[in-house]
Amino acid sequence: MSRQLVACLLNVSEGRKLSIVEKIAGAALKAVNPPVLPAAQPDWQINAAVLNIFQDVDYHRSVITIVSNEDNIGQCVEAACTEAYKLIDLSQHEGVHPRLGAVDLVPLHPISENMSLQSLGCTAAELGLRLTTTTPGASVFLFGSADVKGRGLVERRKGVGWFRRPVDYSALQYDLGPPPTPRYGLTGVGAVPYMMNVNVTLDTDDLTLGRRVAASLRATSPGGLPGVQAMAFPHEGKIEVACNVDLLPSHVMAASQHTMMKSLGGEYMYTPAEVIEGSILTESEGVQTIGTSLVGFSPDQARTLALNALSSGVAEFWRVRGGKRMM
Repeated sequence: MSRQLVACLLNVSEGRKLSIVEKIAGAALKAVNPPVLPAAQPDWQINAAVLNIFQDVDYHRSVITIVSNEDNIGQCVEAACTEAYKLIDLSQHEGVHPRLGAVDLVPLHPISENMSLQSLGCTAAELGLRLTTTTPGASVFLFGSADVKGRGLVERRKGVGWFRRPVDYSALQYDLGPPPTPRYGLTGVGAVPYMMNVNVTLDTDDLTLGRRVAASLRATSPGGLPGVQAMAFPHEGKIEVACNVDLLPSHVMAASQHTMMKSLGGEYMYTPAEVIEGSILTESEGVQTIGTSLVGFSPDQARTLALNALSSGVAEFWRVRGGKRMM
């Protein structure tokens, strides 16, 4: 059995009913773990754990951090997605965060060193195909190493119509399964280097201002931050700038003028959360930041916690640790 570890930051379109989200997490664990034993056994090892469940009421979205070895990640994530498809009707969904699927995003991330993204891409592509057969009506687009052209998540989202509003499901582009419907929508499945979620809260309710701030942070903008994608949303009476932070190969980022953190044995680098917050032009924009939160873990934290949870048999690790943590 492979000892290479994989994390899936499963994004589902349910952020208001914890019972539903916990059923989805539980399905992943039941799929590959042995049944609970009657007595505690210190050397009892498991095949999968859920490190974190992050819910957001305004976004109406949850991120479930599932970890397993390379051999079992496909099976446990498939079980979680199948349960989510059963419990979430996208046609009844309302939330400020963009989404196209009841199961919106299924990214597989290597969290062990020297893992093959190509191999993990094959696992993701197989997973996408199985989702469309185990849940008739589910539709999938592929990204990263699962996509035959190797297109990244942002490029694929633009291509399939993820950012367009209102959503015309009959016009969405897809790779696997039937044409998307309002019931299940369209699910993105892929394999990419680890991606962190960093949210910065602005002390304003001006969405236009928030969008300007988000645009200034994006890697594609002049002076933007490497590996950072950002969007702004109304959130709890303020504006939150939600950032996806990609890991980038170290050899690509060695010449970066920005402060970068090394990760996974130095194979990758990423823009840290404090740099994101510090890069917001608070004086010229006339707005201050209230705080920054890391949703879940850095890649190295995810690896350390995964090893701990799997070796000690703590499958429901999210009950031990909190979700959103302030920087």
